[in-house]
Amino acid sequence: MGVGTFVLRDDEVLLVLRGQEPSRGKWSIPGGLVELGETVEAAARREVKEECGVDVELRGLVGVVDRILPDATGTIQYHYVLVDFWGTPESGEPRPGSDAMEVRWVPVAELSNLELTDGLGAMVEKAITLYRRIEVSHGGTR
Repeated sequence: MGVGTFVLRDDEVLLVLRGQEPSRGKWSIPGGLVELGETVEAAARREVKEECGVDVELRGLVGVVDRILPDATGTIQYHYVLVDFWGTPESGEPRPGSDAMEVRWVPVAELSNLELTDGLGAMVEKAITLYRRIEVSHGGTR
């Protein structure tokens, strides 16, 4: 079981350039595996802090996805069930840590310029829709 977090600020999302497989060298949201005895929410917050140096307030669930990655011969190399949250930054300046080669705020309008992990673009749109519905339409909390 894994987690990911769409950390959103205005029309930007915090992305990491993955330093490890799977998807090394592609841009993704901060995330990783849930440790034994850890809640998915605690894992999501921990992963953002470890990979990006940012404390995050989780605001809601974006979705649950199966991430099945075959190798060149079609043999399944990885199969993760991912619980994806969205949240807003509380404190800290983005800096790469643990599994990230680079970290940066990316305007949503510029996502197509990056090599993203499979399916990330659609999930960012879903997260932004939730963010706008709650944060922007209610005057924001930040």
